Amino acid sequence: MKFLGIIPARYGSTRLEGKPLADINGKSMIQWVYEKVKLEMDVVYVATDDMRIKNAVEKFGGLAVMTSAEHTTGTNRCLEALEIIQDELNTKFDVVVNVQGDEPMINPEQIKTLINCFDDTSTELATLVIPVADAEDLENDSEVFVTFDVNMRALYFSRAVIPVVHGIDKHEWMNHTTFYKHLGLYAYTSMALQSFANLPQSKIEKLEKLEQNRWLENGGTIKIGITQHQSIPVDTIEDLERIRKII
Repeated sequence: MKFLGIIPARYGSTRLEGKPLADINGKSMIQWVYEKVKLEMDVVYVATDDMRIKNAVEKFGGLAVMTSAEHTTGTNRCLEALEIIQDELNTKFDVVVNVQGDEPMINPEQIKTLINCFDDTSTELATLVIPVADAEDLENDSEVFVTFDVNMRALYFSRAVIPVVHGIDKHEWMNHTTFYKHLGLYAYTSMALQSFANLPQSKIEKLEKLEQNRWLENGGTIKIGITQHQSIPVDTIEDLERIRKII
């Protein structure tokens, strides 16, 4: 199978404008992400809506394409980028790996785990989860939780803690089961990406504000890969300072 890595990177952000170009110890955030993904993938592009980002990527030797500023999701930006890249290279890709441009701490092993989900030829769409290790995460409103079946296919994604351990004090829940947090890494077959991007928003997606539920609600399947590597997205200046100290 031929895999294409796409890193959507918008300049605009309500909490940290221009964050793909934010300096992290001498490199832009987008360069950190790009170089990590390149360790596992041969063909990687940044998909952006801003020439400043495109120019910065090409300056450090990366590849980038310009996409519409009207996209509301990374999924739709990935689809446009796929179409542009396939035309430019005159080749077809079987699977698109969508890596967020604000994940400078991404571990190449995570990319490998995601790609390995397609060893199962029935996989349409894949994503990663990580076991909850800290009970405080169950109280964190920014976390997204997921349940999945015995075949490693997602059942549901929620901003509420799932599953509920009925009849047990919440502080004791982790003694009874393993909870899994969702990490925002996706991979899709090219056909699934096109179908997903063209589906209208679903009822559950709107309620949870989680677009992956659109695919499930329309009868699609999402293969789950488990990683032990924690992800630290950058959404605020505080996140950025934390990443700088870690690196």
